Amino acid sequence: MSPTRREITGFSNPTVKALRALREKKHRKAAGRFLAEGLRLLTDARECGYLPEVLVLSDRREPHPLLAALEEAVEAEGGEIIETTPDILSKITGKDNPQAVAGVFAEFDTSLAALDRSSADIWLVAQALRDPGNLGTMLRTGDAIGAGGVILLDDCADPFSVEAVRASMGAVFTQRLAQARWEEFEPWLRSGAGQLVAASLRDAQPYRGAPYSAPCFVMVGNESRGLPEPYEMACDLRVTMPMKGRADSLNAAVAAAVLGYEVLASL
Repeated sequence: MSPTRREITGFSNPTVKALRALREKKHRKAAGRFLAEGLRLLTDARECGYLPEVLVLSDRREPHPLLAALEEAVEAEGGEIIETTPDILSKITGKDNPQAVAGVFAEFDTSLAALDRSSADIWLVAQALRDPGNLGTMLRTGDAIGAGGVILLDDCADPFSVEAVRASMGAVFTQRLAQARWEEFEPWLRSGAGQLVAASLRDAQPYRGAPYSAPCFVMVGNESRGLPEPYEMACDLRVTMPMKGRADSLNAAVAAAVLGYEVLASL
């Protein structure tokens, strides 16, 4: 094997323990690294300019041109390639039937200062979103509507968790991510152009035909509590969606998608 390649066959190997630990938030934060799994997701990352620092491969993998291209790119950048058994890969990823490849990536800069609001007409904002699946869905929605990214306010789910990365279906690499408190976000937003729109029931108008303007920041709240009233009242526009059945609200990620597509059609 080349210097960038090695084989691991033991469950007690320190590298296996370190990789497995990335499934826990405290270890991700300490290492500044996160796990992503699957050839499609890692290929999306490569096409977006992100390569894993460590590429973990099953020793029973089937040959594939995309996998060969990924290995070549990682080797060219001096990354490490580890070959191991499916059982050890399962231990690392936490899945009973893991895919044949996983990667370790450096976490991104998630500061508001790193965002260029002029780069897109639509941005998604989530406040205290707790479910990593919802977060992943919002990232996918952002990718689908051509949003610039997703801004996470207050105590949201970790966007670099295995669950959120998996649910994003690669959109974690196509969307800019920012994390901030409301006290940081509001002055940042008001320091430049930007319309803040909330899904709300307070003094709201129908979401169809509302006067959206770019760059439009579409904000949804916590899955069970919605947005705090002060956040809603600070918005430039509050809109509501008709509920024809017994349910009194939509899933937060679904609401973001409905509003995002309406804004896309309106701008």
